[in-house]
Amino acid sequence: MPRPTHPVLGFERREDVEQFLEQLRERLAKFGLELHPEKTRLIEFGRYAAERRKRRGEGKPETFPFLGFTHICGTNHQTGKFTIHRKTIGKRMAAKLKDIRAQLRQRMHERLPETGKWLQQVVRGYFQYHAIPGNAARLRAFRSDVLWSWVQTLRRRSQNHRMNWERVAARLDPLLPPVTIVHPYPDARFRRQISQHPR
Repeated sequence: MPRPTHPVLGFERREDVEQFLEQLRERLAKFGLELHPEKTRLIEFGRYAAERRKRRGEGKPETFPFLGFTHICGTNHQTGKFTIHRKTIGKRMAAKLKDIRAQLRQRMHERLPETGKWLQQVVRGYFQYHAIPGNAARLRAFRSDVLWSWVQTLRRRSQNHRMNWERVAARLDPLLPPVTIVHPYPDARFRRQISQHPR
């Protein structure tokens, strides 16, 4: 069963979000409900957040998790304009890698082509969701960890400690899908949708 996603709401002015929170709390209270204090927070985020916080002598804007990614205020390295960097949440990636290692142990005695085909599907499926602009470093780390987990599984199976495992890894590397960004920036996607459906 999928885990529920907590909503993220954006407001231009602080007074608007404070008014919204007050009205929301009042409405929930009528039904005997309340916002979870540890899962509800107000952060300064967006195009001018870093500049405003710098003027006040404060640190970088806070980040927030959403849909499996950590969202970070940043700039486009080509244009210098504001953009939102999204990186795979570290704990989520670690959990996925742990699951892959466990399944590799169960598949330890399968034929190499069968395991390779399975890993191709796993890595390709992971990339289909996580291969977004700015997330390439996390994707490379994920792919590298999968490769070496595979090598370690083969090492346990063979028990040949004299084998050159660096060479084995080099031979297995082409069997895994390469790191490729498959999703455009959100603004590019929105422009394409508008052009496809003109008013």
